[in-house]
Amino acid sequence: MRRLALTVPTLLFVACAALPPATPPLPAAAPAAPAAEAVVVPNPNLVLQDIPPIPAALAQQVARYTDFRGHGFLEWHPTRREMLVTHRKAGGSTTQLFRVTAPMAEPEALTDFSEPVRVASWEPQRGEYLVFERSNGGDEADQVYRLDIADRQVTLLTDPTERHEIQGWLHKSSQLLVGSVPLDRTAQGGSREKLRQTLTLIDPANPGQRRKLAELPGTGWGVGGVSWDDRRVALTRYISATESQLWLLDLRTGKTRQLLPAPGSKRKASFLAAGFKRDNSGIWLVTDRHGEFRQLALYELGRRRLLPVSRHVPWDVDQIGASRDGRLLAAQVNVDGRSEVRLFDARSRKERPAPALPPGGVRALGFHPQAGELAVSLDSAKGPGEVWSLDPNAAKGAAPVQWTRALAAPGVDPQAFGDQQIVRWKSFDGRSISGLLSLPPERFGGKRPVLIDIHGGPEGQAEVGFMGRYNHFVEDLGIAIVQPNVRGSSGYGKTFLALDNGMKREDSVKDIGALLDWIATQPRLDASRVVVSGGSYGGYMSLAVAATYPQTASPARSTWWASPTS
Repeated sequence: MRRLALTVPTLLFVACAALPPATPPLPAAAPAAPAAEAVVVPNPNLVLQDIPPIPAALAQQVARYTDFRGHGFLEWHPTRREMLVTHRKAGGSTTQLFRVTAPMAEPEALTDFSEPVRVASWEPQRGEYLVFERSNGGDEADQVYRLDIADRQVTLLTDPTERHEIQGWLHKSSQLLVGSVPLDRTAQGGSREKLRQTLTLIDPANPGQRRKLAELPGTGWGVGGVSWDDRRVALTRYISATESQLWLLDLRTGKTRQLLPAPGSKRKASFLAAGFKRDNSGIWLVTDRHGEFRQLALYELGRRRLLPVSRHVPWDVDQIGASRDGRLLAAQVNVDGRSEVRLFDARSRKERPAPALPPGGVRALGFHPQAGELAVSLDSAKGPGEVWSLDPNAAKGAAPVQWTRALAAPGVDPQAFGDQQIVRWKSFDGRSISGLLSLPPERFGGKRPVLIDIHGGPEGQAEVGFMGRYNHFVEDLGIAIVQPNVRGSSGYGKTFLALDNGMKREDSVKDIGALLDWIATQPRLDASRVVVSGGSYGGYMSLAVAATYPQTASPARSTWWASPTS
């Protein structure tokens, strides 16, 4: 296996190394003293080592690739054909809430805070106000607020000594379910109280009216749906990426009981609640109980049996949306790193023909409560999030409707960006490992330097989609980018997900070693110029790969940079 030499730990130098050499200037009789080049002044809180001054001109060139502004679908308005979306305004630095009142209408800003707002929900009866989550000063202790649409008045609904999450609404009234966890301030004193998660019912129009429904042991609890008669709540208790439980909460008594796996069972699986059947006889959920992948399934409450629905789909179901009339289900399916929409008849539990959508990966979906129109957020290698809608009952081939258009800085055309390719290589044990490859335009001749960008997690996944500022490396510098999904990544079955557990963690590092060998066989890739980068778990992998392959075994020395960005 090829060994690589570790040098300066920064990503900047590979960008500079990829630039063509400057043409030597002609000699001058009396050269003038060179003017000082403007440079970027680092934040005084940063400690820099072995990093040369960054020219301001380079920062300006890169800045064009930091101003992509897409839209993410959150919800339909409960009574009108309009949407609530997330977006970053021109000149803004944080994602905020916007209302789009018609297809391709100018988005109307609803919030404008220094902190981002990414989670929000309309009051479900008339939509006269909405609720949203927001932290303060980057404390990550989200609070829940009410925003009155008429006058933009904002009201705090929750206790700042706890962290809160919006968990959904009752169907027959505007009562909001909120999950709360105390902010643990006992650790400084050397002790830590046993943590419990509280589920509370709040009337946002009258915040003083609230009722504690349950205190749940530990954390990881989430509401997965409310019965249509407002009597029961389906709860998911998340334990790990491969284990979770389905519980039922009685809203009148506050009592809970475990449904799946059956109490006392030693068979672990993932059970993620996704809503009640319209007649309240069952709960829709996503589970890997029946195989390698998470499938759409129905748990019948009366018969206490689990019925698989999408067993024929050999990929993970990531999200489910149900029409309010209970007739149709939309599933977001992760097909080899590309998310797509599949439709199912909720009564027969049979798959229907897939809807026609523009190219790209699905990031969110949702049915309009009254009209049944399906909204979908899409992104692709050629642009950030855009929102489309379609009538799932329309004739085959009916065109979807575009609601938003992504924006880019002047001089940058995302439509000219190349598509990502799914590539595969054999690892040390013969197992096939896959990743996404982004090649530079053909105008860059010869073998190109390579950036290996490793996702976080470790139970994450590099998915087909927009790469944002990383397009600068591909489009301007001619660097190829590989985003590997090493063992332990999600999306390829629960066996693959567990292949890096415990003492097998270094096997994922060997997957990158095999990738280096694969790069050396590719005619457009230069194995002598490689960078490895990543954040969080990817940061660990960057250092681990550099430590595992620190030397060169061939006469031609290879240059190696590690850029952990955790």
